[in-house]
Amino acid sequence: QVQLIESGGGSVQAGGRLTLTCTVSGHNVSRSCMGWFRQAPKKGREKVATINPDGIRRYGVDGDFKIYTDSAKNALYLRMRLLTPEDTAMYFCGADPGRTTVCADYAPIYGQGTQVTVSS
Repeated sequence: QVQLIESGGGSVQAGGRLTLTCTVSGHNVSRSCMGWFRQAPKKGREKVATINPDGIRRYGVDGDFKIYTDSAKNALYLRMRLLTPEDTAMYFCGADPGRTTVCADYAPIYGQGTQVTVSS
């Protein structure tokens, strides 16, 4: 059973930075598409970034974000810099074990999320 546990969220001021961590069990992060998604209040869930086993990254939002994996720790990360209030949302880690090349804009498996709040 795939389990995704997000951490690293918090409250920061505009211009600040955070790095989110997704600890993965039951699945190898390097063997399929993984991604970060977010949902702001009263809005739908949107893709922030995805990464496939070849390391190809796709970003779905504007901003200074970088998605990367650590195979040794079996973890997924999202480094976020120069945050703005528009980045305030619940951030979810997603796994798509069935995709290994072109990642979708959604994932069939999500974690519980970690809250990011950016104040002006």
